[in-house]
Amino acid sequence: MAERTPLVFVHGNPENAAVWGPLLSELDRADAFLVSPPGFGAPIPSGFDVSATGYRFWLASQLEAFGRPVDLVGHDWGGAHTVQIAMTRPDLLRSWVSDGLGVYSPDYVWHPLAQTWQTPEKGEELVAQLFEGTLTERLAVVDGLGMHGPTGERIAAGLDAEMSRAVLSLLRSAAQPFMSDAGRGLPNAATRPGLSLIAGADDGNGTAAMHRWAADQAGAKVVVLEGLGHWWPVENPVPAAAALREFWSTLD
Repeated sequence: MAERTPLVFVHGNPENAAVWGPLLSELDRADAFLVSPPGFGAPIPSGFDVSATGYRFWLASQLEAFGRPVDLVGHDWGGAHTVQIAMTRPDLLRSWVSDGLGVYSPDYVWHPLAQTWQTPEKGEELVAQLFEGTLTERLAVVDGLGMHGPTGERIAAGLDAEMSRAVLSLLRSAAQPFMSDAGRGLPNAATRPGLSLIAGADDGNGTAAMHRWAADQAGAKVVVLEGLGHWWPVENPVPAAAALREFWSTLD
């Protein structure tokens, strides 16, 4: 029997690997590997480059350790990192899935929260308010974002000052025109099968038109998760699980 392709999930901001719990249960894939970007559920190593480019190199190093191409799935910033790998290191992938393609559209504008994080002083004040309060306060933040129940509790427990530092440094490194410039490499991602997941009720990662433009550039299939918001893996993972199974079945 052929060995199964490694399945790797990478999450985003402000998250830890707990965000994948409901989706993994729906997929029934206990063999999946969950990698946590430094500062987002994992310590930030001394000297680590906390930037969009630094995280690209970090994720490449994680995938190189498998010694064979993987199926990579990314959410939020994890989705943006996934696309970076597809554009620059397709040799590490059998396939890729991202809900963040829209941020690479040339007309993408960062959402208001990100713009505040990118603003000196205002950004520091906001991350302290969101991520560094009491557990009760952090639970309220996560609940307000749309992550509820046990998964939300595990994510709230992981919000801390180190995540604050990572959020500010990452978002500031990605201020425009960084993302639109990086998007010029989208055609390179077409060398590996890709899937763009579009959460129908979320425009934080770009409009549906931006996602579709970027998906076309990257040669990726498109699936719309109708009525679901940014935290679709927690809100309702069933449609995404079905889309992932269908996508992976075309690779076998």
